[in-house]
Amino acid sequence: MTVRGGAGDITEADLSARPQDNLYLAVNSEWLKNAKIPSDRSRTSSFDGIDLNIEKELMQDFADFADGKKDLPDVPNFEKAVALYKIAKDFDRRNADGADPIQADLHEILGLRNFADFTLKAADFFKNGFPMPFDFSVEADMKNTKIHSLQFGGPGTFLPDTTTYKTPAAEKLLAVLKEQSINLLTMSGISKSEAEDYAEKALAYDAKIAKVVKSAEEWADYPATYNPISRDDFADKFKSFKMDYFLGELFAKKPERVINTEPRYLDYAEELLNEDVFAEIKAWMLVKFVNGVASSLSQEFREAAFPFSQALSGQPELPSGVKQAYHIANSDFSEVVGVYYGQTYFGAEAKADVTDMIHKMLDVYEKRIRENSWLSQATKDKAIVKLRALILKIGYPDKIEEIYDRLTVDPEASLYANEAQFGREQIKYNLEKLDQDVDRSVWLMPGNLVNACYDPQRNDLTFPAAILQKPFYDLKQSRSLNYGGIGVVIAHEISHAFDNNGAQFDEFGNMKNWWTEKDFAEFKKRTQAEIDLFDGIKYGPATLNGKQIVSENIADQGGLTAAVEANKGEDGNMKELFENFARVWATKQLPESIKTQVSVDVHAPGPERANVQSQCQEEFYKAFDVTEHDGMWLDPEKRVVIW
Repeated sequence: MTVRGGAGDITEADLSARPQDNLYLAVNSEWLKNAKIPSDRSRTSSFDGIDLNIEKELMQDFADFADGKKDLPDVPNFEKAVALYKIAKDFDRRNADGADPIQADLHEILGLRNFADFTLKAADFFKNGFPMPFDFSVEADMKNTKIHSLQFGGPGTFLPDTTTYKTPAAEKLLAVLKEQSINLLTMSGISKSEAEDYAEKALAYDAKIAKVVKSAEEWADYPATYNPISRDDFADKFKSFKMDYFLGELFAKKPERVINTEPRYLDYAEELLNEDVFAEIKAWMLVKFVNGVASSLSQEFREAAFPFSQALSGQPELPSGVKQAYHIANSDFSEVVGVYYGQTYFGAEAKADVTDMIHKMLDVYEKRIRENSWLSQATKDKAIVKLRALILKIGYPDKIEEIYDRLTVDPEASLYANEAQFGREQIKYNLEKLDQDVDRSVWLMPGNLVNACYDPQRNDLTFPAAILQKPFYDLKQSRSLNYGGIGVVIAHEISHAFDNNGAQFDEFGNMKNWWTEKDFAEFKKRTQAEIDLFDGIKYGPATLNGKQIVSENIADQGGLTAAVEANKGEDGNMKELFENFARVWATKQLPESIKTQVSVDVHAPGPERANVQSQCQEEFYKAFDVTEHDGMWLDPEKRVVIW
């Protein structure tokens, strides 16, 4: 009998599970049975295990740097990260300051008199990083990635995704947020009755936004975010709000056009931005503001801002103050800390070996494209050009981005004041890019992040140093195990160049159709099969949305196929490969966290990635002698092969 994802409940340990019935459980049940989710996290996994080790190492390093037990490393701007860590760690001061650090900014929002006043001050509010009912950012232009363009979109909602509002849990979650917001506003000096009124109005405005902004599934369609519109036509969509004035305050030379990432929001812009809803806008900004800044204040504020996050994740308790201090420094100086981590903990020998594996995977990919049975020669040739144009970023960057030179840490100022200043500088830095060429050397991930990525607009692959360790990779373990771990990760990221989004960008990262009509029609058919493969699978308390997670599933499919092919070429042990592939997805997660993740994440949950993708591999059936009587059997016509 065909079962997508194998037999049994994949979220529960089963020590008697066979790989023929449930590969993931056969490999990971012992781990699942014994694994403990840390009290300040909502899950634990192979990724999290590495992350916890890195966190422990770097927290100790930061403590030693702060105490003068270690000399500061020769990494540009690293001393700023340590200075910020010291400020964040000083809870005597943070607790004594209470709500004082935010009073000036809070009263800027409280002081808004009417919609005309909001229109006049909106540009300053935006530049100061205050919550706004719309968003702008400067990004590489999708159709000409040498230059930047101004992108417009709606704001984030209170709940994780628009679909969350349609679930039975929505009412309870919003009630928790309402109570939390009233508490935070009163702690900030606002009367109880006013705080209740603001919270009520904020939720009313959020409900209006939630009906209009995109869902996670819609955001997963990357090319659909590219909708150029002239500045005049864009500004005309706003009747009450003076958008042309706003853009003039933001830029000395206003852009000729705007990329509208959310057409539906723009169609409703007038309904969301006018005098009649001003009181709701102001309340929404206040509630967003106070919830956003609470973590930069005292321990009392941190605890008061925790219930909503806890309701979404199930996480039992807040991280300690010293752990938060490290995470703040690591977040604000991510690339700087990543370079330090890479230089300290990542060896040249490992980098050389991983680089060799990447080139092997690129060769395997080229061979598979050449031998592909459903692509025309013209499309194959262009795909290989794109493949060979991929830029590799391994370990950590050679140079640190300029923004970190601009950030200054004031030891006399509060943590909130420093954080707010960073925010202003980052917004200024981003807006200045509009008249600058795109810097293709910029990394999207720091060296100490346990992850990897493909950037369709730069056509590059990034493999941070942090992911290049067990169980993904170990110089001392067999190539088969490494292929099942980092080999799949490498080929997964290569596959993103040819997923449903990446396939619409050329070798320079420009959105351009390089397919024949017939080939792309066949590709769309196979993409739909990948959607159907995962759609409706039950995972714990959640149900998977095949369309939302299709790009990552295409990348998984291509990644595992290429790793299997590479392993085959070296006469590797297939059982080892599939077992390590299952091992890297070991996950134990709280039910609330599962529901939140499935509602917003473009990735399928790890255990389903392990089993469903293995079920589509012919070599899996051979390696474990799987028959139609076994739980891991998937009928041949239901197995999806794209790359």
